Amino acid sequence: MMTEAATDPHRVVPGARRGALVDRLIEATLRTRWIVRAPIALYRAGLGWILGDRLVMIEHLGRVSHDRRFVVVEVVDRQPDVIRVASGFGTSAQWYRNLKANGVAYLSTGGARHVRAAVRLLDRAESEARLAVYAAKHPKAWRHLKAAMDDAAGGDAYIPIVEFTPPPR
Repeated sequence: MMTEAATDPHRVVPGARRGALVDRLIEATLRTRWIVRAPIALYRAGLGWILGDRLVMIEHLGRVSHDRRFVVVEVVDRQPDVIRVASGFGTSAQWYRNLKANGVAYLSTGGARHVRAAVRLLDRAESEARLAVYAAKHPKAWRHLKAAMDDAAGGDAYIPIVEFTPPPR
C-alpha cells in the first residue's frame, strides 16, 4: 500500500541528493583548470598509457595566435582508424572552436604520440546517435556527465562530437 510519503514529489529519495552532489562535483572538477590540465603533462612525457584508452590528448592550434594548445578529453567511440570525442562544454569550448576554425589536430593516445589526424565535426543528429551508443555502454558515467553538462549549460546541453581519422593521402 502506498503512503503519502511515497507519493510526495518533494520527498528525498535515498541516493538522489548524493547523485546531484556527484553531478555538481563533476561539474566543479571539470571547471578547475589545474585538474583538467594535469593529464597533459603525462601525455607530453610519453606516459599517456597510464590513463588507459578512454582518454586522448588533442594538440591543436589557437584560432588567432596559432600557438600549440593541448586538451585531454574522453573518447566516446573508438574504431580502427577512428576516434570520436565529445565536447562536454558544447561548441563554446576553446579546443572545439580552434578545431572548427583551422581543422589542425595531432592526437596522443596511450600507444601513439603526436599523430596527425583529419578533423570532422559531426552534425547534431550524428552526435546524438553516437552519444546514445556511448550512454548504452557507460550508463552511469553518461548519467553523471550529462547532468553535470546540463547544469553547466543551465538547461539541456548540446554535446557535439568530433571525429578524428588519418588524414587523406
